[in-house]
Amino acid sequence: MKYLYPQGKQKALTFSYDDGEHFDRKLVDIFNNHGLKATFHLNSGNIGHSGPGNTYVNPEEIVSLYEGHEVACHGVHHKNMPRIPLSVMTRELYEDRIALEKYTGKIVQGFSYPFGSYTPELISALKAVGIKYSRTVNGTAGFFPPGDFYEWHPTCHHYDNLIELGKRFLEVPDYIELPLMYVWGHSFEFGRANDWTVIEEFAELICGKEDIWYATNMEICDYLTAVKSLEYSADERIVHNPSAISVWIEKDGAVEEISSNETRRF
Repeated sequence: MKYLYPQGKQKALTFSYDDGEHFDRKLVDIFNNHGLKATFHLNSGNIGHSGPGNTYVNPEEIVSLYEGHEVACHGVHHKNMPRIPLSVMTRELYEDRIALEKYTGKIVQGFSYPFGSYTPELISALKAVGIKYSRTVNGTAGFFPPGDFYEWHPTCHHYDNLIELGKRFLEVPDYIELPLMYVWGHSFEFGRANDWTVIEEFAELICGKEDIWYATNMEICDYLTAVKSLEYSADERIVHNPSAISVWIEKDGAVEEISSNETRRF
């Protein structure tokens, strides 16, 4: 038995972009034009603000701008979390959720670590306020799915051999089950340099592949959690899916969908 992504896809691709500067508008256009999906981690305290060198997206555009993508937390004020008291840290997280859920009208349960800095205490605080996953900045240059969603290491930053890694991902070996490519960065890195070449070239390379599931961070988190929740009989001939979403497997060369709350016998 081999696990697959939704609709029997072999691989998954996701993006993660931080801070919510106005350059997100162009980045979203690039993703939308190529059928790609991303998660945008916003600092709710910066939304609608502008100043020397920094202009952020406006609250009234958040729903339409990020439609089809995911909005996630990045701390109200982009504080270096391990350097502040636990009470302040918790408030930064909780109030960020409240604000972003007000702007989006959706449940917001994703996070990325400001400055890539985190501790076990911060992870405990994330769990306490209802965050399901958090991204680090520790690139692996690999395609294995995360072992711990609170230390979700990306494949690479978009300036770290992105095209080369993308080509490798398209030919990822069969021994990697549920291969995942995860790209992160900041849209301002393209915007301030006025050079979008790397991400445009990568989008052209990676788009429109029938064997790739293009998904947000939360969609991948929810799906892989559902895969792990599958329950088996001792001889693995009976499988039950207790989760709220379908899971796809390949059994004896055939792709099978195990629906929510379904029990299958093989």
